[in-house]
Amino acid sequence: MQRDLLKARFSQLPPLPPLESGEGEEEQEETEELDEVPETLARPLPTARRRRDQDRYSPLSAEGYFAEALEIDLPTTTEGSQSTFRVYYTPPAPKSERTAPSPSVPPPAPVYDGPATAPWARQSLAHGLGAGHSPKGGNGMVLVCVHGAGYSGLSFACFAKDAVQKGGGKVGALAFDARGHGKTKVLRDGDKPLDMSLETMSNDLVQLLKAMFPVKADAPSVLLVGHSMGGAVAVDACPKLAEVVEVVGIAVIDVVEGTAMDALQGMNALIAAQPKGFQSVEQGIEWHLRSKAINNSASARISVPPLLVQSTTQQPGEPLSMVWKADLAATQPFWEGWFTGLSSKFLACRTAKLLLLAGADHLDTELMVGQMQGKYQLEVFTEVGHCVQEDAPEKTADLLLSFWVRNDRTDILKGVKKVGET
Repeated sequence: MQRDLLKARFSQLPPLPPLESGEGEEEQEETEELDEVPETLARPLPTARRRRDQDRYSPLSAEGYFAEALEIDLPTTTEGSQSTFRVYYTPPAPKSERTAPSPSVPPPAPVYDGPATAPWARQSLAHGLGAGHSPKGGNGMVLVCVHGAGYSGLSFACFAKDAVQKGGGKVGALAFDARGHGKTKVLRDGDKPLDMSLETMSNDLVQLLKAMFPVKADAPSVLLVGHSMGGAVAVDACPKLAEVVEVVGIAVIDVVEGTAMDALQGMNALIAAQPKGFQSVEQGIEWHLRSKAINNSASARISVPPLLVQSTTQQPGEPLSMVWKADLAATQPFWEGWFTGLSSKFLACRTAKLLLLAGADHLDTELMVGQMQGKYQLEVFTEVGHCVQEDAPEKTADLLLSFWVRNDRTDILKGVKKVGET
């Protein structure tokens, strides 16, 4: 009824005066511009908008998060060749220098300026770290971090910094880029695809720690920390490391055998849905944050740049200057082998065990029984994504340090003398 009354009133109004010359054309142009808005929003952001977002998505250097970056040469299956692994390391402080963490706020990290050029990022290691890094009589403990598929060692940067600061000088952190990832360079055997099998990657970890700590008596104890695929690698390597270092514990982050095996069915679709590349590193960081792949801006600005490399091929249409370093689709033949038997091997590790999950997850039968029997510690973080250590680095550091303190037995005989000693 109200609509009919309005129509009746409008019909009694005098007709509008004719439009002046050019006025209709301007109105038509404005309408056309409004019609073009959705198409404009679908295109890449304008340069001015990119400049405004530069500070928010600009890359950051890992300097200040790790004490040094190392390049470690390890033998490969190819006769007479070596592969170079990128390692990020902060050693425990010498025993005489260990103090409580400083309560002061650390300075902001320096801005990333492309490929590593600072002295801290150009060190090469040939014959172990030496006494300066693992002083005898005060070896401390090192968190050895193994990243997941498609990530890099710097996905542990914020977590490592928090853990070292809270460790009172007793705690160090080591993270590395796995083969086919980040800044690690692995020579291929002819035209064969890169070997990404679980056995090969766990052997890489063992050989890496052997190269860094050639003498077990002088080596720090280690707590293995593996995220996703890295959790499977850490579990597989754990028994092999018994003669290399003392493993005081293992923490597996957000990977369960049953859930992982089920997820493999949709993995190809997930990879296909990702962008093929980006116009810049900043755009790659922005995508990770907007898609909720990473929910921590500070971590994403450090961990995403190593995931991308300069494109060397021509793409049709608008060329992409940055593409993915890791070819996840090429690793498909190895996916099932990564996770098969993970639960039983995790429970069989002869050390303290921690399983950290992101949100509610379904434990398989073996893990459920093992948890009820108290064979491992189960923790669940809410309001985080798959990259738990990136989304909640401080909370993860607190948990793992508490886990280490509760289970460390390296000093259990400290002060006990053998018969005949004075």
